[in-house]
Amino acid sequence: MIQSMTGFGKAVAELPNRKITVEIKSLNSKQLDLSTRIPSIYREKEMEIRSEIARRLERGKIDFNIYVESIGKESNSQINKPVVEGYYRQIKDVSENLGIALPSDWFQVLLRMPDAVKTEIVELDKEETDTLLQTVKKAIDQLQEFRIQEGEMLQKLFYEKIGNIAALLKETTPFEKERIEKIKARIHDALSKIENFDYDKNRFEQEMIFYIEKLDINEEKHRLDNHLKYFIETMENGKGQGKKLGFISQEIGREINTLGSKSNHVELQKIVVRMKDELEQIKEQVLNVM
Repeated sequence: MIQSMTGFGKAVAELPNRKITVEIKSLNSKQLDLSTRIPSIYREKEMEIRSEIARRLERGKIDFNIYVESIGKESNSQINKPVVEGYYRQIKDVSENLGIALPSDWFQVLLRMPDAVKTEIVELDKEETDTLLQTVKKAIDQLQEFRIQEGEMLQKLFYEKIGNIAALLKETTPFEKERIEKIKARIHDALSKIENFDYDKNRFEQEMIFYIEKLDINEEKHRLDNHLKYFIETMENGKGQGKKLGFISQEIGREINTLGSKSNHVELQKIVVRMKDELEQIKEQVLNVM
């Protein structure tokens, strides 16, 4: 079963004085592109968290966030009284010297000033560390479940689109003999319109056979059929096949393009256009596959 690179996971844990929320989102990317926002209180665990994400998610553009909310009565943040008093005196002096009105809401102004609020550095205990890492793992688990569900949808889509191309390939068979006869008739008709033109009929037949062989599409049809089967076989091998499926879809495209350039038949060209439409939908979605 293939997996999508798209996913979202969220997990929440509550401690006696804090609420931890972990969110992780993944989009498609050729490599692992990891962006993290981790509060300073948990910064010492950043490398461990990044390693866990890289090990389990492998590829994708990953946005990882930890949010911390204080829920206890005590807070690690305190008003820095000497600093606030200093700002208060300075603002009053500036007001008197420059004739500028004093602020109507002193607290709103003073508490926004740099270093007006200080936060005590708190060492993490083992319980909080374990809770944090478990919450991170739960969020990753949820994202992986999302990826599996998305992968199932992608797999159904690929079965449908590959099946459609295979069915269209079979539709080309009735037109092959008709196509060759029309090409021959067109050439004979063009020659008959040239006055007083004589040619070696044996040589003409040899050249005609050579020309028809160049327009033969059986080899391209055989290769295209093999590529379609290989796509399904690769997809059923499990996750981690995204890049390979992308390469196979490129090969499918080459054979379809060759069919179009050699077809020389209106109905065959219509079939080729429909094949290309199905393939474009495959190419668009294969970018999301792990």
